[in-house]
Amino acid sequence: MSERQEQQQRAPEPIAIIGMGCLFPKANSLRAYWANIKNAVDAISEVPASHWRPEDYFDADPKRSDFTYGRRGGFLDPIDFDPLEFGMPPATLEATDTSQLLGMLAADRALRDAGYGPDSTFDRDRVSVILGVTGALELVIPLGARLGHPLWRQALLEAGIDADTVEDAVQRIGDAYVPWQEASFPGLLGNVVAGRITKHLNLGGTNCVVDAACASSLSAINLATLELAAGRSDMVITGGVDTFNDIFMYMCFSKTPALSPSGHAKPFDVSADGTTLGEGLGILVLKRLSDAERDGDRVYACIRGMGSSSDGKGDAIYAPSAKGQTKALRRAYEQAQVAPESIELVEAHGTGTAAGDAAEITALQEVYGASPNGAWCALGSVKSQIGHTKAAAGAAGVIKAALALYHKVLPPTIKVQQPQAALTRENTPFYVNTDKRPWVRSRHPRRAAVSALGFGGSNFHCVLEEYSALKTAPDWNGDIEILAFSAETTEALRQSLLAFPGAAVWDEVQREAQQLRQHFTPSAKYRLVLVARADQDVSKIMSEAAQALKERGRGRNSRGCCATSCAHSLKCSNPSSWRRRSSSNRREKVCTASFIRSQHSRRRRARPRRRSCATPQWPNPRWARWKRVRSSCCGGLDCIRTPMRDTAMANSPRYTRLVVTTSPPCSGCRAPGVNSWRMATAAPACSPCVPVWPRWRACCARADSTSPSPTRTRLSKRC
Repeated sequence: MSERQEQQQRAPEPIAIIGMGCLFPKANSLRAYWANIKNAVDAISEVPASHWRPEDYFDADPKRSDFTYGRRGGFLDPIDFDPLEFGMPPATLEATDTSQLLGMLAADRALRDAGYGPDSTFDRDRVSVILGVTGALELVIPLGARLGHPLWRQALLEAGIDADTVEDAVQRIGDAYVPWQEASFPGLLGNVVAGRITKHLNLGGTNCVVDAACASSLSAINLATLELAAGRSDMVITGGVDTFNDIFMYMCFSKTPALSPSGHAKPFDVSADGTTLGEGLGILVLKRLSDAERDGDRVYACIRGMGSSSDGKGDAIYAPSAKGQTKALRRAYEQAQVAPESIELVEAHGTGTAAGDAAEITALQEVYGASPNGAWCALGSVKSQIGHTKAAAGAAGVIKAALALYHKVLPPTIKVQQPQAALTRENTPFYVNTDKRPWVRSRHPRRAAVSALGFGGSNFHCVLEEYSALKTAPDWNGDIEILAFSAETTEALRQSLLAFPGAAVWDEVQREAQQLRQHFTPSAKYRLVLVARADQDVSKIMSEAAQALKERGRGRNSRGCCATSCAHSLKCSNPSSWRRRSSSNRREKVCTASFIRSQHSRRRRARPRRRSCATPQWPNPRWARWKRVRSSCCGGLDCIRTPMRDTAMANSPRYTRLVVTTSPPCSGCRAPGVNSWRMATAAPACSPCVPVWPRWRACCARADSTSPSPTRTRLSKRC
């Protein structure tokens, strides 16, 4: 056996994905991106004013010169960027391409997600940055456009305009473009995207970018795995970056032509009419699996194999080739030493173009073969949701597949109403997954595959495998946040509510909520927990809660509930019935609830009728006639029991007589006829419970001198 054959038989060590960070349309975080994928969110929108004006360049005629017939796409939302945090002078921002700025942000998030934040200690000289970035960056266009001033001047002079007016017009046109400055040259270079990341994070490993057109990010991941396999690096930050979505890029795809006239990419659908452009950044942090296990890193998924190929001789330079793609698929499965039959999810390139989708289906079916038992492999493409993100397209697919393996979910592909005929045959192994469904484990580990194809015949295929068969983390969408406040006074608690940035964007609300949970003190005297959703006005929630606390400080909250007795008055199930009780000697504010039932009545009543938060009435505050009771208005927490209203039965031996107290019963004590008390907080200490009437128990609580309202208890004569 030759040395080459022996090497081919030895499976390479799996590469672990230990961290991820991304920015994609309508998803400014990794959690938001996964939530959009699961919930089938369509992130395609009209071109925003920050990019270009459709009224200036749009025309439905694809053949009109210098006009585009596309006006929809996937665009990043505005993102806060602090240049000082990344060591950049603010004056250089205008001359620095967006890809360089956001690349630092996404890489920083990915490394933090991997557990290697700024304060972490690790060998930074063994960390490399290899990214997929296309050769042309957005800033090249406006800087190059400034150099057209001789043509403008000549055209205006030939039109008979006087020289002074021409110079004024040329100056006005030039002012509309970004000016040249010292930082312009590095600010427009693609390789500086990786360079700025290594500079910001102080890394000393390999620093480079690779351009394979729309397969650039998978090409970068391929080089990253080779870097780790060769032992030249211990950690690699890789992926793809593409924020180039201006009119120049639309013109390029319009004249190919490859854009969808409808503005929607519909991969593998019979009505697919072209692709939709998008922009985004997808960053992954990779390690050798043995090193990740040694260091205790979280592993999203493992890369088992990578396959690459070229189309060779073919038709047009941009024409897809099923033959070339087939070679990449076979090489990936050969390196991973897994059979195609074990792949249950394929995240295809799936641009939505008729020729591209047809060639990809042909290649997949040739490698996977016929399936006599029906379809078993889910086929999809995230481009239906975020558009074709070009250099970041492969990274977008890998992140989607890795999260699907991590959370054990088969994600949906949207906009597919009727799959192509090749995917509806009886012997095809593929089906277009249009619904979110649980990923049930088969006899083998869950596995997924991702394809990325680029102009010029670049083909890449990646095989992923789950790390753990068990789901080890909750799948939280991120659209609901728990806001936990704690303080020693109600005023401090109210100030915390007012200081919360409820009017900020949801990402900032999430960050502040995380800080609140980390600094929450369970032993604090006053604690408040609120639930906020992404579609709510969080500032309104904060102001209402602060107002309720303000009213509480005056002895009565905004809902009319007492502030002294009910710790959960903000959550009362029947707020309209809160009232204030007064007596001849004093005013007491109590939260009460009761069931009325006779303990010794021979004739059993029907199911007790609940009276939530009833107002107690009696002539003498020292003694109260009690009927059988149970707490209800506050979920069984800290409520004082209600005395009976029928004073005619005052001397009846059927009822226990107790004095109303303003402190909750102690833990372990049972109210008469109540099966259990669900105590939220520790109650005051008390003496042993004593029987008052048969099968009845009541609590003799000691007076607590430290309490602002000491417990006052008197039992019947039997006590």
